[in-house]
Amino acid sequence: MYYDALCQMFPGNPKFTEDNIPDLSAKVYLVTGANTGVGKEVARILYSKNATVWVAARNQEKGANAIESIKEACPSSTGRLEFLHLDLSDLSTIKTSAETFVAKERQLHVLFNNAGVMFPDKGSKTAQGYELQLGTNNLGPFLFTQFLTPTLVETAKTAPRGSVRVVWVSSSAAEHLSPRGGVDMDNLDYKRDVLNYYKYGVSKAGNYYHSTEYARRHRDDGIVSLSLNPGNLKSELDRNCSTIELIFRRATTYPAIYGAYTELFAGVSDEVTMEKSGDWIAPWGRFTDIRKDLLEGSKPETEGGTGIAQKFWNWSEEQTKPYA
Repeated sequence: MYYDALCQMFPGNPKFTEDNIPDLSAKVYLVTGANTGVGKEVARILYSKNATVWVAARNQEKGANAIESIKEACPSSTGRLEFLHLDLSDLSTIKTSAETFVAKERQLHVLFNNAGVMFPDKGSKTAQGYELQLGTNNLGPFLFTQFLTPTLVETAKTAPRGSVRVVWVSSSAAEHLSPRGGVDMDNLDYKRDVLNYYKYGVSKAGNYYHSTEYARRHRDDGIVSLSLNPGNLKSELDRNCSTIELIFRRATTYPAIYGAYTELFAGVSDEVTMEKSGDWIAPWGRFTDIRKDLLEGSKPETEGGTGIAQKFWNWSEEQTKPYA
């Protein structure tokens, strides 16, 4: 495990880049948090390959600026860029965002659940009162994905096998900052308070569990579901870090585009097949094992696992039901 952790922290040079991505004309992609950082790089590269790319973000002005910047960087693209307002910290708004997309697009080839928050101010909560990282990193993407699943299912009926995917962006924190089992189902309201690091780790383990459970439930629909550690990256997630944390991160982080390569490997690489659905991807695009107790948690009790992914999914369904 320690060797793999070092490999994920210092993964060497990327082997999967934009040079490995074919023309994506007539393909439709949606990237959450695409107004900045890794998400913006993912959107830029997809657009440079002539795809239709939906830039989903909370701030319309920042989203518009990102679109202009991407267009300027890719003047020869024949693709299309669209903005979608999406606030993952407010469950009551997500249905409207999904309906806006569905009203304009009949297909969706890959959903990149890229947006997230890390280490917000102590006590930060979503509009519905959930701890901000749990609500924004887990419940918001969970609900948004449920609304878009019918479109993904329809797309998979005519698309090449294994090409329709949902990418859940997790983190090395899933393995290194989460408790045993990944998610403490008895303390998701954090009445027993814990450090922000722990809460972030739980939310990232939650991304992994949503991915594995989605894979289990939608394998027969022809949708591939993958989660990943994008790598230690320079990004706007650092905005809430302390000075000491920033000094450490700047010494051990990589450009955002490297994280985009990890995400794009998951989203468009031919190495990804239906048989890989539910797997874990490390920087900068390679399959690897995840922590043993998380792997056990991804499996239902009927299959010899601990069933935590199934329990977390059911809890997520219950929490989002009023907004479905």
